Amino acid sequence: MPQLDLSWLGASLEASSPWLLVLLIGASWLLAHVLTQIYSFYGTYHHLCRFPQPPKRNWFLGHLGMITPTEQGLKQVTRLVATYPQGFMTWMGPVIPIITLCHPDIIRSVLNASAAVALKEVIFYTFLKPWLGDGLLLSSGDKWSRHRRMLTPAFHFNILKPYVKIFNDSTNIMHAKWQRLASGGSARLDMFENISLMTLDSLQKCVFSFDSNCQEKPSEYISAILELSALVSKRFQQLLLHIDSLYQLTPNGMRFHKACRLVHNFTDAVIQDRRHTLPSKDGDDFLKTKAKSKTLDFIDVLLLTKDEHGKELSDEDIRAEADTFMFEGERPNARLQREQESPFQGHVERTLKSHYHGLPLFSPFPESFLSGCCPLCDADVALRPKPTCLLLRP
Repeated sequence: MPQLDLSWLGASLEASSPWLLVLLIGASWLLAHVLTQIYSFYGTYHHLCRFPQPPKRNWFLGHLGMITPTEQGLKQVTRLVATYPQGFMTWMGPVIPIITLCHPDIIRSVLNASAAVALKEVIFYTFLKPWLGDGLLLSSGDKWSRHRRMLTPAFHFNILKPYVKIFNDSTNIMHAKWQRLASGGSARLDMFENISLMTLDSLQKCVFSFDSNCQEKPSEYISAILELSALVSKRFQQLLLHIDSLYQLTPNGMRFHKACRLVHNFTDAVIQDRRHTLPSKDGDDFLKTKAKSKTLDFIDVLLLTKDEHGKELSDEDIRAEADTFMFEGERPNARLQREQESPFQGHVERTLKSHYHGLPLFSPFPESFLSGCCPLCDADVALRPKPTCLLLRP
């Protein structure tokens, strides 16, 4: 009776054994990683379970979408703070907890904590990284300290004082625009859009010494900044798009990177143009001479500043700081939205109506931006254990 020759099977198994070993090692590493994440999540949940929390929408979304970027969303925030005056916990999806602190005493203890304890926010800020780079807002540690020391001269009173005229000129342009709208019979005034344009107009003149006249006509650069802010806020509300590789394939992801390129190209062009005009003599003498003839801009200070070792900022660092301050300049407009919800709302509206013929005010603002703070005054921080986020709502 003929017998089958199975010798080839042993040779095949011997040849494939290295690949099986690699596969086994990979599967073991993946399993260990998953178990570590589960253990970390359990520890985080155990530490935070004492915080009160409102009812979830469902187990997968958590509280995501509970606070919408509308007037009703702001009213919901007011109700939550009234219900949980010390603070409360919400979930962004099934595994990311967010702690919202409301009481000033609790907030004070966090703001006074060291950088090792109160870390910068790591979710929302990650979305800004391709746009803002390692500026003051997103950097940390030694790099943040070095840049903060080097940027201090840019905020000297003698440098900031001449900016008042620029602010006044930009505000007068906005007022004239409002008067034209009122005299033309307009029934509505989008206050947020107008104040955003006025702020960005002022910043562009102060940072770059560039007048785009964006309050009167469209500006590609200003439109890109507004689009980037809106896209980041929208992405924050869409849990699956937090994954970079997935977001880059979406239409919004492509729009985001296109707008980033436009903003970076504009900033890079200004930096290179200004470098060619820099003198070879001492920077301090140049700044003093220039200050007598015109208002110093932010780019001038960044290009000429040096650290204690005599090293200058790189072009990439300068671009990151300039883009950061253009972005930060729009964020204080969130306080306008809070003012609309404050006890002074009636007084503010009556004052404005007396000057602008009773035009109703409309100021939409993405709620997710309200949690951010200027890197020079407050702090957007994450509370350990990771990856817990901490929002401050005084």
